Amino acid sequence: MRLAVLTSHPVQYYAPLFRELAREVDLLVFFGHRASPVEQARAGFGTPFDWDVDLTAGYAHTFLANVARRPGIERFSGCDTPGIGRHLRAGRFQALLVMGWHLKTYLQGALAARRLGIPVMVRGDSQLDSPRSRLKRALKAFVYPRFLRLFDAALCVGQRSRAYYVHYGYPADRLFFSPHCVDTAWFSARATEDARQRLRALHEISPETTVLLFAGKLVPFKRPVDLVVAAARCRAREVKTEVMVAGSGELEPHLQAAAASSGVRLHLLGFRNQTEMPAAYAAADCLVLPSDGRESWGLVANEALACGRPIIVSSSCGCAPDLAHDGNVGRTFPAGDPEALADAIGDLAASPPSPSAIAALSQGYSLEAAVTGIRGAADRIAAPP
Repeated sequence: MRLAVLTSHPVQYYAPLFRELAREVDLLVFFGHRASPVEQARAGFGTPFDWDVDLTAGYAHTFLANVARRPGIERFSGCDTPGIGRHLRAGRFQALLVMGWHLKTYLQGALAARRLGIPVMVRGDSQLDSPRSRLKRALKAFVYPRFLRLFDAALCVGQRSRAYYVHYGYPADRLFFSPHCVDTAWFSARATEDARQRLRALHEISPETTVLLFAGKLVPFKRPVDLVVAAARCRAREVKTEVMVAGSGELEPHLQAAAASSGVRLHLLGFRNQTEMPAAYAAADCLVLPSDGRESWGLVANEALACGRPIIVSSSCGCAPDLAHDGNVGRTFPAGDPEALADAIGDLAASPPSPSAIAALSQGYSLEAAVTGIRGAADRIAAPP
């Protein structure tokens, strides 16, 4: 199988997937943009940086010429790669996988592939609950049942992803499950008891304290202040909790003010690069993701599970039905409701899940499961070699 993948830029979550996929097929990944450290800061991380793991090793790849006037991944026109058609023609690919349709490069690739007779798959995490205006909903209801037929197969990353395609009338026999995933083995090997004890000792956290971890950008839609408010309510109920934050961003002063006014002990780790994250998960007792509906998935939940930690996510997060609705490994609560979040924290502290239960759920959203879905879709639609 000769497979092309078109994606925006090197992403820490996709690199392990592409490496695993390259073991199964003859793979070439095309990138539409090369993000700079300053662009990473503008994307909400709060500080310029480069990832401290190699995001392009282990699979064949090339960077396309991006001719956009304002290159970037934040706007549709920021990835403009008219040369993709020439690359697809030269590569003699049997299928193309595009990682969405929200950038110009994706449509350029999909349309070029169709002209060349190359079947096209799409993989993304759009969900119906994402905030949008009535006008936008009406336009999508009219356009999307036709537009989505541009793709010969659609890869669903979870339950809400599948419901999205079904809502717009996409044929069920062309839907394949390829879950959002992380490199479970990589995280698990690094989230050790020694890493837990070192980080907790560094921050003078007692063994009996329940540490609630927020991991991600400190931006409004992720609602990190809700976690501090909920932790204060847990303390009022005599549940000893402290909040650890692995991330940076515009809301950091608001977090500090909320913690100071409520008496919640707050551990700000700042931006944590990829190799530093397993220790943060190890030091915590659960991950909390309070985001609103703009959180189309929440891969930090996958990371936490890979590190053996249970999760509490708002019911608006895309991953909620898949990773947190069992009432054992995961808990959910209505976004924007700190009282309900405090209830979930107390419940989890009183009845933590077993390590085996966490591992079983994590394994269902593994690299292997994702690759199996991609390979199944590609085999179904592939053009003759």
